[in-house]
Amino acid sequence: MPDLRALDAEDVSAWFGDRKVLDRVSLAMPSRMVTALIGPSGCGKSTFLRILNRMHELVPGASLAGSVRLAGEDIYERRIKVTEARRRIGMVFQKPNPFPAMSIYDNVVAGLRLTGTRSTRRERDDLVMESLSRAGLWKEVRDRLRQPGGALSGGQQQRLCIARSLAVRPEVLLMDEPCSALDPTSTRRIEETISELAAEVTIVIVTHNMQQAARVSQRCAFFLAEQGTPGHIVESGDTEQMFGAPVDPRTADYVNGRFG
Repeated sequence: MPDLRALDAEDVSAWFGDRKVLDRVSLAMPSRMVTALIGPSGCGKSTFLRILNRMHELVPGASLAGSVRLAGEDIYERRIKVTEARRRIGMVFQKPNPFPAMSIYDNVVAGLRLTGTRSTRRERDDLVMESLSRAGLWKEVRDRLRQPGGALSGGQQQRLCIARSLAVRPEVLLMDEPCSALDPTSTRRIEETISELAAEVTIVIVTHNMQQAARVSQRCAFFLAEQGTPGHIVESGDTEQMFGAPVDPRTADYVNGRFG
């Protein structure tokens, strides 16, 4: 029986118009683990992340080949609706993007409306408390749930976005440099949240911070695009091995800060 939260990409290639940006990327992202995607800017990490929940197809002229399987099922099969794929595979972006005029409470339950999920007021109340707690934000905002989400600090806004994603009960959570715009204290809190969530949700994170990748992930994939060639995976494996004894010298150079 396939693992219901395991995500697998096989031979994924991607184009923007005629420009190929990813070449035959295959990666297993095990359930209840954090997989970090590392590599220099422009090597296709964020494009790959967006392919994992069907956001790549929103870009005019974009195309792709290969397959992405969740619990053994290809999310690009015609019978699978885009909204269903994105409910099961949530996304947290680089810049916090709560709905600024909406209350904290309404931000959390916004996904229910988008997915057409019916619920009672009691169920929504419970869901808001549960989602904010899982995102490490409940204690800070429980007395001001009706205040605008845009009034929170940057780190709190990012955790609110995590709570919003969790409210629709995804199996996978994708994170595109979720701490790059945050101060060290907020970054530490987000990292703690990631570690706590990994026990129940499969997480894939893009990060340029090697220390962060080493701290939060159990698996790692090193992307590279050399001399105008499309991005590809040089090496992937256990994070400890990737940082401590990588097979490819280019991986060693990158994780030790000699380029990128």
